[in-house]
Amino acid sequence: MRSIAFADFLIGVALLFVFEGLMFAASPAWMRRAMKSALATPDNILRIVGIVSAVVGLLLIWFVRR
Repeated sequence: MRSIAFADFLIGVALLFVFEGLMFAASPAWMRRAMKSALATPDNILRIVGIVSAVVGLLLIWFVRR
């Protein structure tokens, strides 16, 4: 039997795939440009953006679960 937390995690991963798939389907050229831009961005900037995104996501989960 899976826990509720694991089910929520799987739903989150599934939503990630849905949104990513929709972005590629809606505008493949834009996604290609975005990936090229990410390749040209320095590692420290990508790291900061990733940490900020993770913190915002955790705060959003915390507010929703409260």
